[in-house]
Amino acid sequence: MFEKLDRSNETCITEFILSGLTTHTKLQIPLFLLYLMVYVITFLGNTIIITLIRMTPGLQTPMYFFLVNLSFVDILYSSTITPNSLANIIYVGKTISITGCATQMFFFIELASSEAMLLAVMAYDRYVAIRQPLNYSLIMNNKKCLKFVCTVYTAGFINSLIHTYCAFRVPLFCSRQVNHFYCDLIPILKLSCQDTFLNELFLFIVAGSIEVGSLLCIVISYTCILFTLFKTHSVKCGYKCLSTCASHFTCVALFYCPVLFTYLRPTSSYSMNEDWVVSIFYTVIIPMLNPIIYSLRNKDVKEALKKVRIQ
Repeated sequence: MFEKLDRSNETCITEFILSGLTTHTKLQIPLFLLYLMVYVITFLGNTIIITLIRMTPGLQTPMYFFLVNLSFVDILYSSTITPNSLANIIYVGKTISITGCATQMFFFIELASSEAMLLAVMAYDRYVAIRQPLNYSLIMNNKKCLKFVCTVYTAGFINSLIHTYCAFRVPLFCSRQVNHFYCDLIPILKLSCQDTFLNELFLFIVAGSIEVGSLLCIVISYTCILFTLFKTHSVKCGYKCLSTCASHFTCVALFYCPVLFTYLRPTSSYSMNEDWVVSIFYTVIIPMLNPIIYSLRNKDVKEALKKVRIQ
């Protein structure tokens, strides 16, 4: 389905070659071990967060329900990229089939979109909790929380399906050398023999709508929260509210800065030599940092961890 005809060479391209993270033999083993360690920490950290929340009765609230989903997305998000990247560090032939490339791209875009929208939903949840604490349980009931999560996953699925289909349906690939360590949308578009202006415009509009729209929702939510806190006469109450938002705001800043830098600019300015560090940060490092940030900055999570240790 995804096989493309290279007219310049009159050969049928059935696979891509990824550039990988390094070509230096001496760096392969250290990089492999470091990358593996980060992935293990990511998997275990997010799994612990999910298990801890599910096992602790006091954490059965909308905020932690969304956190469970965020950790779940982070596990899948990291697993979409890291295992293949680990294999490519060790093996010389860094090939991936076109079908495999399209599959990796689909799940990557779907999970990245879902994470962006989940962060927006979590910001709205904090807004309701602080702005309308007496009606919080009525507004953020189980049915509404489930609708939020289903909407997030559905929107991410549709967004990913459209982008992946457009990337592999029309273009004829002039080369099979992907200047990246995984199948991302922009490097694949740069391989096309045809004009990809409409694809780039579509990427800017759709991805921009999701990313910027989610970020706008977060900014509005936190602006309203700050206005509410300014009206609060209790310093202790204000500090407690800020502490509950600190973890989420940190995750938002870490996620959105590199994502907006990468995708909301012309593909002509894209450079693997400059952008691979940014790509590693939002595909590998951020999924690892999220559970660490929430466990270190969140009082309820730390208390639940202490209870588990005592037991």
